[in-house]
Amino acid sequence: MGLPLEGLLVVALEQAVAAPFCTSRLADAGARVIKVERPEGDFARSYDHVADGESAYFVWVNRGKESICLNIKDSRDADLLRRILSEADVFIQNFAPGAAARAGFDADELRLTNPRLITVDITGYGASGPYRDMKAYDLLVQCESGLASITGGPDQPGRVGVSVCDIACGMYAHAGILEALIERQRTGLGKGLAVSLFDALADWMTVPLLHQQYTAVAPARVGLNHPSIAPYGAYSCSGGAQLVIAIQNEREWARFCVDVLEHQALSDEAQYRDNLSRCANRVALDDEINSVFSQLTPQELERRLLRAKIAFGTVNSVADLAKHPQLRRTAVITPSGTVSLVAPPVIASGEQRPLRPVPGLGEHTDAVRREYHNDN
Repeated sequence: MGLPLEGLLVVALEQAVAAPFCTSRLADAGARVIKVERPEGDFARSYDHVADGESAYFVWVNRGKESICLNIKDSRDADLLRRILSEADVFIQNFAPGAAARAGFDADELRLTNPRLITVDITGYGASGPYRDMKAYDLLVQCESGLASITGGPDQPGRVGVSVCDIACGMYAHAGILEALIERQRTGLGKGLAVSLFDALADWMTVPLLHQQYTAVAPARVGLNHPSIAPYGAYSCSGGAQLVIAIQNEREWARFCVDVLEHQALSDEAQYRDNLSRCANRVALDDEINSVFSQLTPQELERRLLRAKIAFGTVNSVADLAKHPQLRRTAVITPSGTVSLVAPPVIASGEQRPLRPVPGLGEHTDAVRREYHNDN
């Protein structure tokens, strides 16, 4: 059987991470993705050269695409792009607000010419509002959305260590496209979609925002602890190694006291009788836990946690992830060689789809020009 999106033509006027993340997942599912780059290329190609000579970000979010170099301010290149779009199923762009329209590629007008076209405009803060023209990159939006204020340790805000704003936005765009494709099967018509980095992260910030809205107190920065569940966080064993434990309900709390702390009476103490009480008395609770954990080696503690069926994890480094026994990998061919990537999370019918190559800059320009009969 073929891949689910085979036969779908996606045109991407894209750069950086958000839109490329979305289109790479469409490409993984079999869509033909034509990535339109400026003659100098997507600037993400030059973020670094750590992946066998290629940019780590670019390799991750641009596998399976065709790269063509166009100057859309040139009438001949603009005409070529319009020819391609007349046959496309999806057009996605993440240039500055209004830039694509000024270049002659307004989403509404494109859908008038090709009514089956699904258009996706990705922006930093949306197409309207006072922040419309603000430049938006991941760390900026992490700060603007309040995410940084609840991330890190008690002393200062912190950045989430991966580009969560871009990734969240790309995921929402991907879901919106798939919904629009299903709707098009019924109506025969495409539609215009708009997604912003800020809106994507604001949605992810709903729980902290509700705390602020209804209690006037946002969750505190608590490092490797959960702000509203206890005990749920990192504790040190003998020798300094840390394990993260998670108690989700009162049954688990009782088992934790009996089988891990070996202190049954603790489970019945009023100051720890439920999650709200434990959070209110977190300092005393942590003292009780640390007094036991500090006497146990990681191996001894893991045995107790497994016996009690208490969830736990290890505070790993990236080097630890690289050799993690649960990590699935796959290979992708790049212009510089073969790179080992994390395998896509979704496994379909027990099979992992192979990834198609990462394109070189402009690798497919001549072939696409010939296909669409452009004389230049």
